[in-house]
Amino acid sequence: MAWVFVGLGFWWGLPVLSAVLLTGLLVTSLRLPLRSGARQAGERAGVRAVIPARFWVFAAFAVLYGSCETMNGNWAQLDMTRQLGASTTLASIALTTFWAMVTVGRVLFARVERRLPTRDTYRLLPFVLAVALLAVALLPDGSPALGVLGFALAGLGCSALLPLTISFGQEELAVMSALVAGGVIAFYQLGYGIAAFGAGPLQDAGVGLPVSSGSPR
Repeated sequence: MAWVFVGLGFWWGLPVLSAVLLTGLLVTSLRLPLRSGARQAGERAGVRAVIPARFWVFAAFAVLYGSCETMNGNWAQLDMTRQLGASTTLASIALTTFWAMVTVGRVLFARVERRLPTRDTYRLLPFVLAVALLAVALLPDGSPALGVLGFALAGLGCSALLPLTISFGQEELAVMSALVAGGVIAFYQLGYGIAAFGAGPLQDAGVGLPVSSGSPR
């Protein structure tokens, strides 16, 4: 379907259509009955089940996480080649390193759970990710090796955030655990779409981060 919009001259029509369809799906889903034991018990008691406000905290975090992960996963190669002067091979290595560290981090934090509790990991990783994003944005021209290290740190920062968001959401909202898992993934996909299709138009509009050159300006 993408080639249809490209052929018509407005590629952004596809993400807009996807966003509209996703919004419609979410609105429709919220009106459907939740067929769980807790919901049926509430109906028998005459109580209408509602989505707790706490769920929207996890949903908002999932959107932010999806945007951050996608900014690294989808735009790492362009940043490496256009901003840092890396070769195509080194740019591919940076992207591979990012995803490798996402996997390694999830295994690592699961293994050190006794020494580093999962709640501490959940509090720590957003700061690791923020430092990585800031470091990549401020790297000087002609430093592709540092770019690889920056994206590796970003992968570590991303690693356990999504699984822990789902886990803590299900733990705190046990009566609607299935809805929490599906909802968090849906909002993660929303964040993915924002970053995947939003960064390009922003760049076209002249919005961007300055890249330091190592020499005074």
